[in-house]
Amino acid sequence: MTKLTALTLTTALCCAAAPSFAQSQGDFTLGFGLHSVTPDSSSSTTAAGLIDVDANIRPTLTFEYFIADRIGLELLVAWPFEHDINLAGAGQIGDTKHLPPTLSLQYHFTNSSNLTPFVGVGVNYTHFFDESTQGALAGAALDLDDSFGLALHAGVDVALSDRGALRADVRWIDIDTDVSVNGAPIGTVNIDPFIFGVAYVLKF
Repeated sequence: MTKLTALTLTTALCCAAAPSFAQSQGDFTLGFGLHSVTPDSSSSTTAAGLIDVDANIRPTLTFEYFIADRIGLELLVAWPFEHDINLAGAGQIGDTKHLPPTLSLQYHFTNSSNLTPFVGVGVNYTHFFDESTQGALAGAALDLDDSFGLALHAGVDVALSDRGALRADVRWIDIDTDVSVNGAPIGTVNIDPFIFGVAYVLKF
């Protein structure tokens, strides 16, 4: 047996032995993860100046139901994210919490390995609450409007068994919020975050 033939046979046996994480119509998956919301608010110039929003990591849950083979509807929910709000030249001026439920239609690619990549597109609703102020805005009333926007999603599942997989994923979400101080609008903050995460996904 040549070295090339032996290598080909070994590769084939490894692929055959790899666990499968295929999704069929009617399947349901539950994912437990950690995700980092990393805002890109560098272009958010308001009447008060350039506003920047810090990143934050929180536990997340995903629920996905497969409406057809390899095609699923996924809902992302999370523990409330908390973000410091900074004003250029003045430092931190406040903070806020938000909930970012996101509904996506996703396609999971098929292959012969234990890696299953997927892509998705959907809609996000972000609810801001519990705003507070400090520093240059101490004592002022800060308000961030809720946001609806496009959400893009991509990732890969690494099968650990026929029911469990380790997932790495990234999302981009269009989040724009109108900001008011003491009831007076000062402009729109374009948060538009990338969301990076890892999760354990269980199929039922």
